[in-house]
Amino acid sequence: MELKGSHRLQAPREVVWKYLNTPEVLQACVPGCESFTETGADEYAAVVVAAIGPVKARFKGTLTITDKQAPEQYKIVGQGDGGMAGFGKMVADVVLEEDGEGTVLTYNAQAQVGGKLAQIGSRMIGSVAGKLAEEFFRRFSATVGEKAQA
Repeated sequence: MELKGSHRLQAPREVVWKYLNTPEVLQACVPGCESFTETGADEYAAVVVAAIGPVKARFKGTLTITDKQAPEQYKIVGQGDGGMAGFGKMVADVVLEEDGEGTVLTYNAQAQVGGKLAQIGSRMIGSVAGKLAEEFFRRFSATVGEKAQA
């Protein structure tokens, strides 16, 4: 399944880059995120509670950031295990482009799910994933905007 989108943020690219690499900001912006901790250089452990259709689960997973080219782009490789609910894997490219005094963040992700989640259907999973992405960017935009003005 492919997920992609772009969002304009009211902050310079260097500020957006800084907060995309700040675990506390990411934890506050990811819907349902209970913890987001650094386990090594560009490696993180996360716990996220998510409901997709009739399946609600607590996913424990890892994220690794690779191919960093500050402050322009990086790749996120992630996986999560929700026990009986199933699992998810994702690879996403994130690109930041200057746009006047703001920044356009573009992402393109490939995701796979298995277990009960796979039985729900890609249309519903895609819809929920899109809503979660929109909520993340709403929170992230507000946070970055506040910090950029401070």
